[in-house]
Amino acid sequence: MHKHRTARAWLASLAAAAAAAAFVIAAPPALAAPADAGADKIDRSVLDAARNGDESAFYIVLAEKADLSGARTAKGHEKKATLAYEELTATAASTQRPLRNFLDKHDVSYEPYWIANTIRATSSDVDLIEELASRKDVAQIVPEQSYELDATVVEGSTEAAVDAVSVTAETPVEWGIADIKAEQVWSQYGVDGEGIVIANIDSGVQYDHPALVANYRGNLGDGTFSHDYNWFDPTGVCTTAAPCDNNNHGTHTMGTMVGAGGIGVAPGATWIAAKGCEGRSCTDAYLLLAGQWMLAPTDHNGQNPRPDLSPDIINNSWGGSDDQWFYLDLIKAWNSAGIFEAFAAGNDGDGVTCSTTAAPGGRGDVYGVGAYDANGNIASFSGFGPSPVDGSLRPDITAPGVNVRSAIPGNRYQALNGTSMATPHLAGAVGLLWAEAPSLIGDIEATQALMNDAARDVDDTHCGGTPARNNVWGDGKLDVLAAVDAAPHTRAIITGTATDSATGAVLPNLTVHVTGDGFDRTTTTNASGAYRAVLPAGTYTFELSGYGYAPLVDAGYVVTAGSDATHDLALDTVAHHAVTGIVRDVVGAPLAGVTVALENTPVPAVTTDLQGRYTLPDVAEGTFSLAAAPAAPVLCNGVSRAELIVGADTANDIDLPARTDAAGTSCRPASYSWIKGVSKVAISGDEDAKTIALPFPVSFSGTTFTSTSVTTNGLVNFAAPRIGDYANGALPTATAPNGIIAAYWDDLVIDKKSSVQTATTGTAGARRFAIVWNNAAIADDPGVRLSFEVVFDEKTGDITLQYKDVAGSPLERGSSATIGIENLTGTDALQYSFNEPVVTDGSAITFIGKAA
Repeated sequence: MHKHRTARAWLASLAAAAAAAAFVIAAPPALAAPADAGADKIDRSVLDAARNGDESAFYIVLAEKADLSGARTAKGHEKKATLAYEELTATAASTQRPLRNFLDKHDVSYEPYWIANTIRATSSDVDLIEELASRKDVAQIVPEQSYELDATVVEGSTEAAVDAVSVTAETPVEWGIADIKAEQVWSQYGVDGEGIVIANIDSGVQYDHPALVANYRGNLGDGTFSHDYNWFDPTGVCTTAAPCDNNNHGTHTMGTMVGAGGIGVAPGATWIAAKGCEGRSCTDAYLLLAGQWMLAPTDHNGQNPRPDLSPDIINNSWGGSDDQWFYLDLIKAWNSAGIFEAFAAGNDGDGVTCSTTAAPGGRGDVYGVGAYDANGNIASFSGFGPSPVDGSLRPDITAPGVNVRSAIPGNRYQALNGTSMATPHLAGAVGLLWAEAPSLIGDIEATQALMNDAARDVDDTHCGGTPARNNVWGDGKLDVLAAVDAAPHTRAIITGTATDSATGAVLPNLTVHVTGDGFDRTTTTNASGAYRAVLPAGTYTFELSGYGYAPLVDAGYVVTAGSDATHDLALDTVAHHAVTGIVRDVVGAPLAGVTVALENTPVPAVTTDLQGRYTLPDVAEGTFSLAAAPAAPVLCNGVSRAELIVGADTANDIDLPARTDAAGTSCRPASYSWIKGVSKVAISGDEDAKTIALPFPVSFSGTTFTSTSVTTNGLVNFAAPRIGDYANGALPTATAPNGIIAAYWDDLVIDKKSSVQTATTGTAGARRFAIVWNNAAIADDPGVRLSFEVVFDEKTGDITLQYKDVAGSPLERGSSATIGIENLTGTDALQYSFNEPVVTDGSAITFIGKAA
């Protein structure tokens, strides 16, 4: 029935490819007139929305800022990034605590961020908003905004899919690559970006595009991929854990930075990415989350942050507001960690009018990039200065941005226009510069100055400035060869071959980690066992490691500037042994079908048998990461990943952890104890909802509630009363409904044979409250019915789902239902099942901890 009448309309808007669109500039909203204490801190639009009764999101910007001076003066990327992360998170934790307590007390839904020390809240309470503004720890209250990806398609230029990309001496490069002289850097200096990690915050990336797959950091080199620490999608748009791009834009910009086949400026660099843009737009919440992840990448659960794995360079081809309050904080954080940022200056120009740049790239404290065409003319759309925000000279530099051919999803290529296309030329150029002059890595000011000084001047002062630096071209046209020529050449190229000490056989895929005097770089031996490292003058330690060989530490190697050298290294083999064990699920029962893999090794993965047993018969001595991943449906079983030390035949049993969401909520099978409903909830029919009072406060998604909404479609909704939610979906998704407990989310009917009831048991302090769906019918087949309930535990805060009257029908067991919980913003969830027949009669699932 109703489930088939929609396919989630929001997908249609996300499926649109990068169509012609102007760079949208939103005028900054005026501030509210000061009336009471703190009123001048509130953006007028926030108050207007509240006065209209609109439940809208806004940001509470705290006054306290992290002291990043220690990170700025530290040596080495890893040290700088770690210090910045520690200071930012510590400052946010200490200064946000009183404000979060206040929000909890007033039942306000919120999400905190540490990189800009802000909290996103949702409320329509004018008095509460004004009380927030009166607090000394609050600097501003500003509305949530969205910004545009700026790209214009050159019609008729899409090329058919390709199967592979190769680069030979005869491979032609794109006009922009030639114009900025990247090709000459490759040939004259022998560097192509190797050792540098470049990222974008964009619409995503097709990670396995032939032009990009080889240098994706998540490519393990054996046909498999690890997306942990290499990809982040806070939008929830991508349907799998792998990187996706629903708008062409992000794949295109990444191709210009690092793509193979003549499309990329630094094809030897490695790339990672974060999807900060849902489709054609980029919303504050996603940009903040992406910005945080860039400084401290996490695993796929959003856990175990690794600032040492942050990128060297971040490209940002988006914008559109004159007042992006948060991005200056992100840029300061990145820069303190030694991360170079590049921003598009905007596409709102007309070739004549001045002051048409847009923030962030249109601000004087952000490195902004304008665009020109293959004939050397400024692009008609390129934004001109002076900055409408602060009056500064804009842009900083210009780069190729018209008819720029690069990769797009589907293994295709397309030519696009935009300062979005110019900016990755600059980002890639910094990658080349840092690969050749590693002493500049992390020195943002020196790098910017070098790029500006090397740029080719263009005399156009009609918007102000000088022939050498003006508001049309900035410092001029990007010239990476001139920048590299002028760079401090304090380096040498060290090459070598890793071999087996006994046989002399070359050793591919070894990790070569080089450290010394704050310098930290990692590379890998190629198929011929060869490695290459561009190093500043100094004394270094080479650490080589790889499967089947004893780690080698070679300290005290001296590099002299200008003296390229060969440094060969030989490794010893180690003995091999068997590893055996049993894998058990979250309740301790042996589990069949679990894939057990020795990660990042050539050892074939195995699957547990019916008794949960596994055997890895031939494992080299060493220390490894052993992963155990349950087969679908995974239910409450998480992935185990633990250190395994092999020095002899080894027995290693594995207990799978409970799956968790990013907030730490876990689930596990529970003892069934059905609570019979007593009081009827006044909902019925196919689409109906009712807000009910809770007998005791319930904590959900970091917020305490005294009421919630119940729907006919098996949902408890804390964010808003909802109807029309007949089409269930996977969790999480930013699309409503959010803030839900999906007890059995399907298109259900409460008819004369059905009811929804509540009941409370126990005594104060230890009560249990149940919301019970009795004999609910599935709309697609009204003859299929089941009963289920949500039980809140006052003492523990746990939430339990229970099921009864479930027969063998797949529909009854959940083949078209979603079961799980999702936080109030749709950014985090713990999904138990999605369209899987996993429910059984007399079963129970408990979500443990503060839900979602």
